[in-house]
Amino acid sequence: MAPEDGAAPPPPLLGTHHVALICSDYARSRHFYTKVLGLPVRAEHFRAERQSWKLDLALPDGTALELFSFPAPPPRPSRPEACGLRHLALRVAALAPWVAHLQAHGVAVEPVRVDEFTGRRFTFFADPDGLPLELYEEGEGGGWLEEGA
Repeated sequence: MAPEDGAAPPPPLLGTHHVALICSDYARSRHFYTKVLGLPVRAEHFRAERQSWKLDLALPDGTALELFSFPAPPPRPSRPEACGLRHLALRVAALAPWVAHLQAHGVAVEPVRVDEFTGRRFTFFADPDGLPLELYEEGEGGGWLEEGA
């Protein structure tokens, strides 16, 4: 699709580089993302001038999660549905082991549902600040991108 001004379109987007999250309790969120979800730490820095931690976490596909802390961040509007980022979805090969793992760590997990368009199973849970996270089961053949949905 060519821009209306006649200029050549830019090269295609290559994927997600990172997702940035702001937490209210750095130690609690660091524990959740590194110990409960098992994400490895790429880097961790304290920015004294901002009184802010920045934790870079790695996902296996190369995407990074940046976890920030700031003094007294405002709450995230989320219910009813607010404009903006709705949730962060993480791909898993099998949903059941993850549901059991989260529940063993005291994390409330919603009932598993089935995506009406792809037939894939998914569920939602929340991080320590209530950020909605989704686990999306890919199973055989990958996710919706491979199915052309």
